[in-house]
Amino acid sequence: MYGSSWKSDLTSTRTEPALTPRIPLVAIVGRPNVGKSTLFNRLIGKRKAITHAMAGVTRDPIKNIWKHRDREVFLVDTGGVRSEGLQPLDQLVVQRSFQTIEEADCILLLTSVEGITGEDEELFEDLRPFASKVLLVVNKVDTEERETLLGEFFGLGFGEPFPISAVHGRNCEDLADRVFSFLEERGKFQDSKEQGETEESVSLTLAVLGKPNTGKSTLVNRLLGKEVSIVSDIPGTTRDVVEGMFQFQGKRIRVLDTAGIRRKTKVKEDVEYYSVHRAIEGIREADVVFLLIDVEEGLTEQDKKIAAQVVKKGRGIVLVVNKWDRVQGGKRAFRDWEDRIRFQFPVLDFAPIVPISAKTGFNVETLLKTAFSLKKQLGTRIETSTLNRALGQWVEKNPPPQIGKKKYKVRFITQVRASPVRFVLFVNRKEGFPSFYIGYIRNRLREEFHLPSIPIEIELKSRGSSP
Repeated sequence: MYGSSWKSDLTSTRTEPALTPRIPLVAIVGRPNVGKSTLFNRLIGKRKAITHAMAGVTRDPIKNIWKHRDREVFLVDTGGVRSEGLQPLDQLVVQRSFQTIEEADCILLLTSVEGITGEDEELFEDLRPFASKVLLVVNKVDTEERETLLGEFFGLGFGEPFPISAVHGRNCEDLADRVFSFLEERGKFQDSKEQGETEESVSLTLAVLGKPNTGKSTLVNRLLGKEVSIVSDIPGTTRDVVEGMFQFQGKRIRVLDTAGIRRKTKVKEDVEYYSVHRAIEGIREADVVFLLIDVEEGLTEQDKKIAAQVVKKGRGIVLVVNKWDRVQGGKRAFRDWEDRIRFQFPVLDFAPIVPISAKTGFNVETLLKTAFSLKKQLGTRIETSTLNRALGQWVEKNPPPQIGKKKYKVRFITQVRASPVRFVLFVNRKEGFPSFYIGYIRNRLREEFHLPSIPIEIELKSRGSSP
């Protein structure tokens, strides 16, 4: 799917800015491995950030809605802040963490009752300019007895320390009360009607998938108009599912940047295993999935497996051929590329193929328009009477075959759900029903009801039997 506006550039054509959240932002900040991700997961009530004993596991800031007392905020789990031995990727982590600190309405400065380290002290100094919005939280206070160890935290200049145990949940509900009261006292909440629009007004949720280093984070950063995902040449840079919101043609879009999915033989760390697992979970949250393919590598077996997961869950999928700025030959080159993909992967013959350059913005606007087209198709509902009038015409024109002594008949069809689109086809016998005839019905559904570009599931059910 090349599109008539295939030379459009999102940077030059987008007239609406990326969205600034209309609800408060709360950031969890602390040195590596102090329990930030555990606290994040505890407060939002589900495992979203990866927790692991290895320092520096969280690389990108992880954002999620945190609801409490009929209010909601954005809670952000920042990457750990290191003080020595910074590698290039670590420098990006630190930069992103402090960007989040500046934007936050409240900072949960997390340290451990086990003692203040040199890294803690450096972070305390960095946070002095933001002391007015800092709440000092001391983790790993599992018992009342351990509260006797809080003495050294009172003189840090960030007010009274708040003792918790993120692992066991001790005092976490009280911490939530404290945070939301802190924000209310400073007038950070809008009225409930405005707040309620935050999630309800989202028009489209996108998940960006693909093998490592195909340009997923570069695309997400372009869509959002700022760097929220760390971009580097190191495969597997994004470990968590990073999300953000932006606006396109007056509509709000939520985008999920997932971890790169590798072959199992290359998954060497537990952390990466959980990243892949949650990337697949990200498919469930999405309306449409962008599967990024490196134009220089082409469609791989791993790409096919990712696509199969998307189709299995009935989500819309766009095959996004990234780094197209490196290709010569224009539309002719694209037609050759499209023919090759269709030949290699006929199961996805319905999926749109869009060439882009995430780096330059080439064709990104067309990509978004394609996603909205898929969302519309996925929401289609067809009345049963309309379906069966069409079915009668299709069967009359091309009746089911007789195989040996077995006669196959089609009785009835109904749509049982949208998003994903699913039909139940009643036949006289399920066993041995020819798959090519199911494909025939599926193709007729696509043509008759304008569903050319989405997965269509057809379940067979028997209603009686024939001799």
